[in-house]
Amino acid sequence: MRRQYRTAGLTEAEAAADPYEQFARWFADAVRATGAGLLAEPNAMVVSTADAAGVPSSRTVLLKGYDPRGFVFYSNYRSRKGRELSANPHASLLFPWHPIARQVIVCGSTVRVSAQETEAYFHSRPHGSQLGARASRQSTVVTSRAALEEEYAHQAALYPEGTEVPVPDDWGGTRVLPETVEFWQGRENRLHDRLRYVRTQDGWTLERLAP
Repeated sequence: MRRQYRTAGLTEAEAAADPYEQFARWFADAVRATGAGLLAEPNAMVVSTADAAGVPSSRTVLLKGYDPRGFVFYSNYRSRKGRELSANPHASLLFPWHPIARQVIVCGSTVRVSAQETEAYFHSRPHGSQLGARASRQSTVVTSRAALEEEYAHQAALYPEGTEVPVPDDWGGTRVLPETVEFWQGRENRLHDRLRYVRTQDGWTLERLAP
């Protein structure tokens, strides 16, 4: 199971001055690939965390925003990833854009977004998704699917369509503050291009990694 990559490369001369601009360029390409039927969800990323003992875990989460402040996703703070980030506030994000032979890896520390940001995003979600956030105590053991659906129905009765759904106390956004951002471009003969931005006191430096 081996694929030969024959795509164009990524050179230092072509790379943007900072990783946010470079990510914006590649994300736009990924969105276009979605329109062409190559990618399903370009904002899907693998979020990796570790507990206080260093034991890692990973899961797929949707990116909900990025700018020079960092990369943002939303989740339950009492979920496994939420508990691990409380104990060890560092994370890695992986964007696996395999159909276009690209991936981006973001590594850095994390902070919670403001309550105002969380509130604004929460109420931009579909009504059903808001109810789901209240119904699910993410990562906890549930007795059955029926019990989960019963709680959802309870929340739907409390907050019918057209009423404001309160943001759960244990739900909100996390911002990853990147220390490094690596852009990987598949190339022929496994001589891939790997350019990594590294944060310094003076801004960002760019370095090339061996494939």
